Amino acid sequence: MSKERARRRAEREAERALAARRNEERQARAARRRAALGRLVPRPVRVARQGGLLARRQRAQNAAVALAFLIVQFLAWLLWGSPLLSFAVLVFSLLLLPVLVTLAFDRRT
Repeated sequence: MSKERARRRAEREAERALAARRNEERQARAARRRAALGRLVPRPVRVARQGGLLARRQRAQNAAVALAFLIVQFLAWLLWGSPLLSFAVLVFSLLLLPVLVTLAFDRRT
């Protein structure tokens, strides 16, 4: 009777070892597949948002500049019916915008 139990235990251990080896092979194949796929597909670059008082102030300034730019463009299109004149205001605003931001917010660096 004990020989029979030992034989069955040996069979179970052999089956477990075979299952563990198959599982390891499957995991190794999956890891190789993931690595190959990772080399083919570029990862997106995460841009971390800067925190703190200065970053918040700069975001607020950028929002104010964008809002002022949009208001100027809206008023130009509303006040002058001429698309040519409104386009000229757009081009002039785009050229003048960096100068005004530099002077108003002291962003020389």
